[in-house]
Amino acid sequence: MTREALDERLARVLPAGTLYAVGGRVRDDVRDDTGRADEGANDLDYVVTGVPFEELRERLQRAGRVDLVGASFSVFKVTLDGTTVDVALPRYERSTGTAHRAFEVEGGPDVPLVDDLGRRDFRINAMARALPSGELVDPYGGCADIAARRIDIIADRAFEEDPLRMLRAAQFAARFEYAPTPRTLAAMRAAAPLAATISAQRIADELTKLLTRARRPSIGLEILRDTGVLAAIAPELLEGVGVEQNEWHAYDVWHHALATLDAAPGGDLVLRLAALLHDVGKPRTKDGPHFYRHEQVGAEMTLALLRRLRFSNDVVETTTQLVRSHMYVADPELSDAALRRSIRRIGVAELARQFALRHADIAGSGLPKRDDSNERFEERVRAELARQPAFCVADLAVSGDDIIAAMIRRGLAPPEFRGDQRVGNLLQRLFEQVTEEPESNERHTLLALLNEYLTEPTA
Repeated sequence: MTREALDERLARVLPAGTLYAVGGRVRDDVRDDTGRADEGANDLDYVVTGVPFEELRERLQRAGRVDLVGASFSVFKVTLDGTTVDVALPRYERSTGTAHRAFEVEGGPDVPLVDDLGRRDFRINAMARALPSGELVDPYGGCADIAARRIDIIADRAFEEDPLRMLRAAQFAARFEYAPTPRTLAAMRAAAPLAATISAQRIADELTKLLTRARRPSIGLEILRDTGVLAAIAPELLEGVGVEQNEWHAYDVWHHALATLDAAPGGDLVLRLAALLHDVGKPRTKDGPHFYRHEQVGAEMTLALLRRLRFSNDVVETTTQLVRSHMYVADPELSDAALRRSIRRIGVAELARQFALRHADIAGSGLPKRDDSNERFEERVRAELARQPAFCVADLAVSGDDIIAAMIRRGLAPPEFRGDQRVGNLLQRLFEQVTEEPESNERHTLLALLNEYLTEPTA
């Protein structure tokens, strides 16, 4: 269902002049009006004024399924033809602590819309649009901030009331390429230690938006560094500030990481995380102009950081592997067997990301590209993949069951044998043979080789 259809359906069951669209949707509509939008808003949030709670519930039920998700907040989830939206009564909020849920809430039909908007974080987010008339309600100057490309808080205590707003300020600044006002930056510096109280999941959510939606995520990360917020949530990233590199880099470790991050294709969280973290181990391994094993140390640091921030297991494992492998040798003159081993080490599934990370790393050096060896190596890899050789034991034309059966037939194992380390060792030997000679990956050839191996004294 389109947004316009949702608006019309809700307006039809509510009294005239009571329904308002609020949130990022309104902000991005205004940004679109000024030619500055980069994406449409996905959130569909509404506020209804002047309608008592029970009457609002009854009216909304005429439009679709209604579920109450916040009795004290008077928030309904309304599902219309498979699309779920939030519809709420206006409310006041007063912070009673540093936790995001430590609020006293007072809501109801008599709370003025301007007060509901006033509890929000930034002026660009404190606008509403009357439906269906389309009239814009902008009591705090959000339009002016959008026109001026700036981010300003509504209240001086905005970050004390909810420290996550500091991360939101940074990701909005990066996504929209707006500048936080001096007042906003001063408030962030004052509240920066409170960032340590934000839950890991909420930090990960905001970092995900920053890394995947911004053309230049470095803008937001520099704001977090400058205000002290980054020191509270990911201090290991700051170890690279001022750490000079060798002649192949124009920047220190920190600024190289940011340049690599910006050069990495957007929309891919894993790739952008890997770009940010690929050299995170360098400060701890610096030995003059060298950084021995920094990819191994960096992988360990990446694993610890992403686990601490509660990223999904898949994101953690894949990002860590990209960091660990980012120093792969891209030698276009490798032998065919060595090339296949290189592909195995990188992992077929992650070749595209690993190559993209290498290109971003080169761009992030700040110096001209030296030669085309990476491109020639990648071309050889693509040609090898097209041949479809075996890249893992599972690609062999025989299996562990075949080896178990052969061992039983030769009396090397009892009839009830189900396998042990010998089976794995034999599979690995066959795999190495196939790596050297891909044409040997035929069932009859491998079974013949297996019989030879089994006749050896150590079989």
